[in-house]
Amino acid sequence: MAGWVYAYIFKALSGSLLTGDAKVSEQIFSDFISGLWAPLIWQWIVLLVTGTVILAGVQNGIERMTKTLLPILFGLLIVCVVRALTLPGAEAGLAFLFRPDFSKITGATVLTAMGLAFFKLSVGMGAMTTYGSYIGREESLLGTGVKVVLADTLVSLLAGMAVFPAVFAFGFSPDKGPSLLFITIPMVFNAMPWGNIFLAVFFVLASIAATGAMISLFNVPVAYLTEERGWSRAAATLATALAMALAGSTATLSNSLLADFKLFGLTMFDLFAFATDNLLMPLTGVALAVFAGWWLGRWEVTDELSNGGSLNNKGAARCYLLAVKYVAPVAIIIVLLNGLGLI
Repeated sequence: MAGWVYAYIFKALSGSLLTGDAKVSEQIFSDFISGLWAPLIWQWIVLLVTGTVILAGVQNGIERMTKTLLPILFGLLIVCVVRALTLPGAEAGLAFLFRPDFSKITGATVLTAMGLAFFKLSVGMGAMTTYGSYIGREESLLGTGVKVVLADTLVSLLAGMAVFPAVFAFGFSPDKGPSLLFITIPMVFNAMPWGNIFLAVFFVLASIAATGAMISLFNVPVAYLTEERGWSRAAATLATALAMALAGSTATLSNSLLADFKLFGLTMFDLFAFATDNLLMPLTGVALAVFAGWWLGRWEVTDELSNGGSLNNKGAARCYLLAVKYVAPVAIIIVLLNGLGLI
């Protein structure tokens, strides 16, 4: 989907997305994803951008890119939020976003939310483990973890405030998934002055978020190949890019060349989404919790969390161990089994 977002920046700037007709908007999206070469080329462009950042290294690549992109992300996000909240009827979108409806909470709902949380926080895919290895002994792991959660929550809330008030202000349906991002959102911006400009800004914002996620994912195998297998960074980056291009092409072509190829009744795109969000990341999360809580041992975990005893956070460390040993594995397994209809 990162390639789709990149492509839509240029579609927005060209004005080809500005339509108030849902069928036209849907047809534009359908024509694009069902193409053979355009989706593949945009996927390769994303991999090229990501690979270039990774090739530059942790400090000159990942850190520099993050420090550059994050302020831009927040700035663009604030612009979109302000514009959305000043639209007539935006209150309905805020009510949809913040007014709780507990009748909607089911095992499947919690599983979906957990999968989203795992993905957004890069939990269960090795990214946080890899990034954690770069943290110096003088920094607090617990403090850094809290900052990550708070920052992620803030960005999520701002993103919701940028989208749903505008969607409701113009009477559109808050459809989920690609329909909301690639079909409904262009129609929303079409209904406001300077719509093509704000739509391009929105997709630039989405591309920044997508690039950050791709860098996190890309860096995991590269770190393993360079640090554990002794590969050069260039070789590891190239091998990872080729592997991701090969695997990703099956998902990209699931709307065109591989549209009729299905496993377990799912296209490759849907199969990857289901397997990662609903199975692999939760199961890996359980494995990480068991490893950190039971395999490492109390002394090793406490030593890491307290920076060798230099931080006075024994109480927080005990709470962490309790959560990671007992609460997290059991809760994840229960939600996983309930969401899959097994209990």
